[in-house]
Amino acid sequence: MNTFGGGPAGTIRCKYCSASLAVIPGERAIQCAHCNFVTRIRRADRIPLHRPQVPMPFQRARGNKRAVLIGITYAGLRRCGAGAGSALRGPINDVKCMRNLLCQRFGFPGECVIMLTDDQRDPFRLPTADNIRMAMHWLVQGCSYGDSLVFHFSGLGAQVADDDGDEMDGYDEAICPLDSFQKGPILDDEINEVMVRPLVYGARLHAIVDACYSATVLDLPFLCRVARSGYWQWEDQRPPSGACKGTSGGHAVLISGYSDGKSSFAMMPDAYASLGAMTNSFIRAVECEPRGTTYGRLLTSMRAIMKNGAGGGCYNDLTVANFSGVQEPNLSSSEMFDIHRTKMIM
Repeated sequence: MNTFGGGPAGTIRCKYCSASLAVIPGERAIQCAHCNFVTRIRRADRIPLHRPQVPMPFQRARGNKRAVLIGITYAGLRRCGAGAGSALRGPINDVKCMRNLLCQRFGFPGECVIMLTDDQRDPFRLPTADNIRMAMHWLVQGCSYGDSLVFHFSGLGAQVADDDGDEMDGYDEAICPLDSFQKGPILDDEINEVMVRPLVYGARLHAIVDACYSATVLDLPFLCRVARSGYWQWEDQRPPSGACKGTSGGHAVLISGYSDGKSSFAMMPDAYASLGAMTNSFIRAVECEPRGTTYGRLLTSMRAIMKNGAGGGCYNDLTVANFSGVQEPNLSSSEMFDIHRTKMIM
């Protein structure tokens, strides 16, 4: 193996600082602990890994309403632009509030909601790369007509230079697990492959992602552009390479955050938020809108909540702040539809 200036077998060089990084079996990218830069591992340099079967803790509950909720504070870990020991305060509260919303508003059974947070003692409930992957497999495994699936992530995101021509902007997006410096981030290519592609006809997946660089983190083929005037239009995001990014007949929707990169929050997430602005706007919009509201009304309500609160404020005695740097909600989908006529059903 001889990548980015060379190195011993099983290592690559960080593209930013040239530090030697060990290649982790099964990983597609690795995050440098020295400079935080994410380097993609070339196909020729990847070490294959047989993925283990989903362990028993993830196999017990199989209702037709299932959810995976992930919140990572990164307590004690060095973050980009922050000193050692700094942590986000919002993600764990995001997960708790989202669980309450799903169980109380949408009737999700508590035993069918998996929470991965970095304050738990059960090693299978820590948001490590392996556990997140197993939880994603659990969520969609054996999905069938009528299933309503929810994936929620609150934490940090990353961008990685694309190497297979399937990104319009030349960058893959990724979510950062708790052990991102050891295992690397989880790329949108993998998230799409694991959670989007297996969705069969009649199965629905809603993903709500509160993280920087998360606008299209499910790699869905269509992005909805909504102007402040209310005019909306679907934009074709299917990759130039021709790679399939759709489902197997089901429907996947991502509600994430958009940032133009000019926000003061974009590169320095707010560590003092006890509830994320993106998650807060989604929960409050769902609660204030009537049941069966359309996606268009939901986005309008979320935008108003984020604008009026300017990324701050309080909710249920929790301080709301914009730790993910998003400026307005973003919608992408596996198929195009009329956002002002289609109801959001979970």
